[in-house]
Amino acid sequence: MVELEKKVGKKIKVRGWVYRKRSSGGLIFVIVRNSNGIIQSVIAKDKVDEKSWKEADATDIESSVEVEGILQKDERAPTGYEIKATKFKNISIAQPFPITEYQSEEFLLDNRHLWLRSLKMQNIMKVRALVLKYFREFFEKQGFYEVSPPMITKAGCEGGATLFPIKYFDDKAYLTQSSQLYLEVMITSLEKVYCIAPSFRAEKSRTVKHLAEYWHLEAEMAYFDNEQNMKFQEKMVSYVCQKLSKHEELLKFFNVDPSYLKSIKPPFKRISYEEALDFLNSHGAKKKWFDDIGAEDEKILTKDEDKPIFIYGWPYKIKAFYMARDPKNPELALCADMQAPHGHGEIIGGSERIWKLDELLKSLKEFKLNPKDYYWYIDLRRYGSVPHSGFGLGIERFIKWVLNLSHVRDAIPFPRVINRVEP
Repeated sequence: MVELEKKVGKKIKVRGWVYRKRSSGGLIFVIVRNSNGIIQSVIAKDKVDEKSWKEADATDIESSVEVEGILQKDERAPTGYEIKATKFKNISIAQPFPITEYQSEEFLLDNRHLWLRSLKMQNIMKVRALVLKYFREFFEKQGFYEVSPPMITKAGCEGGATLFPIKYFDDKAYLTQSSQLYLEVMITSLEKVYCIAPSFRAEKSRTVKHLAEYWHLEAEMAYFDNEQNMKFQEKMVSYVCQKLSKHEELLKFFNVDPSYLKSIKPPFKRISYEEALDFLNSHGAKKKWFDDIGAEDEKILTKDEDKPIFIYGWPYKIKAFYMARDPKNPELALCADMQAPHGHGEIIGGSERIWKLDELLKSLKEFKLNPKDYYWYIDLRRYGSVPHSGFGLGIERFIKWVLNLSHVRDAIPFPRVINRVEP
């Protein structure tokens, strides 16, 4: 609860939901939960009127209630404070609550609308709100503008295989995979831009890091090269980790040591794609050039790391059509993926973008994409193009890492995965 120490000995009123209840003779103990946390209230039969006693006796788990009384310190109470009730009222008595102490993961997902009331999910959502706040705070300090790209598009950013098609009146369209291409439009007006918006990927993946709908922080920066891009990402991730480290009570709930987040400071380790393959093969993998680095590979690469690492110098053929090639080795893309430590996987993908018209047209042809679908994107290279770079960060993947969650679906209120589209 907020600033309880200042209210000891004073009369307070608390509204919330019944988290726990037990009786002992002429006493009823009701632990009340609300957005501030939990607090115990004690309803003594000889200290309240008959109506309050009957209401407390009738209440049940997850009933909405209102308690008035004197706040006191008591080390035996769950939070060290309790309310000596003078009044108790049921706002709405709940039916028998279906979620008990031991439930399967599938049951909790089926009842996500109720499970979000749990202290675990409540605290994850608090951290999520802080993460979004601190990312926005960082971008504002860096002179960026937040923009609002469309969620409905005619063409994919990452290719057609993972697009969700939709009927758009009498036409066909898609849910966006990424807002990147539209952010590239905006840099010709505002130079440094970002957005925090949903992205949709129809990937048939069942890993702990994949969602079909996720929240995407994306940024584009005029006149940034790939090196500046990576340094910016380091600075951004460090900033948010430093800010989160100050919320010690929240982190304690997840057994996260604040000093760990304080230690996340640049520079981050960098390894090339080639070095990553060599490391994986030395640990029993059989990786060949052009092979992707999957979830299990990411665990091997980062399990002993304490800070994020970059993997750079990927073959351009296995990356996206818009990535610029390395002038020192045209077979490689000027790109880097940031991998979270301790096996949590990729959290950021970024690159320098192709900014010259002839190179973009050549890339579209190589990737067998129809230039007509990208006419407006191509136009950007016709009318005052500039070198630029950008990246995308998965909000849920970032939260999974900083809270050491077992699955990315716990980092979002209503997860959408390959086999789930409700509640």
